Amino acid sequence: MVRSPRSVGAIAPSSPFLARHMVETIAGGEQIVELGPGTGAFTREIVSRVGPGGRVLAVDTNRSFVERLQRAWPQVDCVCASAESLPELAAARGISGVDHIISGLPFASLPGETTRRILEGVHGTLRVGGTFTTFQYVHAYRMSAAAAFRLELSARLGSEPRSHLVLRNVPPAFVLTWIRRT
Repeated sequence: MVRSPRSVGAIAPSSPFLARHMVETIAGGEQIVELGPGTGAFTREIVSRVGPGGRVLAVDTNRSFVERLQRAWPQVDCVCASAESLPELAAARGISGVDHIISGLPFASLPGETTRRILEGVHGTLRVGGTFTTFQYVHAYRMSAAAAFRLELSARLGSEPRSHLVLRNVPPAFVLTWIRRT
């Protein structure tokens, strides 16, 4: 995080408690995208839930993280790329109508234009009825960039997020889940 605060938004890996809440909407046999998997705290939980017939695409800009994920979970399609290219990455793999997008991206610290392009890709890739789940740390939740992100995603997906506070994480975080309605 100290070396790359705009691309690594965590001071410590996410706790197993946060990871379980992040993936609670996943059932077996679904198409799942993970944006910003980092060291794989959420990936581990995704893999344990996806089941036979499911597909997982993990997208991270950090080559070391991608290589680590590929070694740990060879069944996951890990790509070193920007989340901004999600529509192209999904299309190249024949993935359409993604069921769930799980994101560990630090949206509150990303440039606004980058966030906008990522959210356009999320909207264009996620099926109607699919879910988008991310988290925001308690200390950052009220920041203007965090609030703007929530408003923009709510407008794009046509729903308000369901929120759950996870205290057993450093720092505590709100898990936010939207359902795409539009």
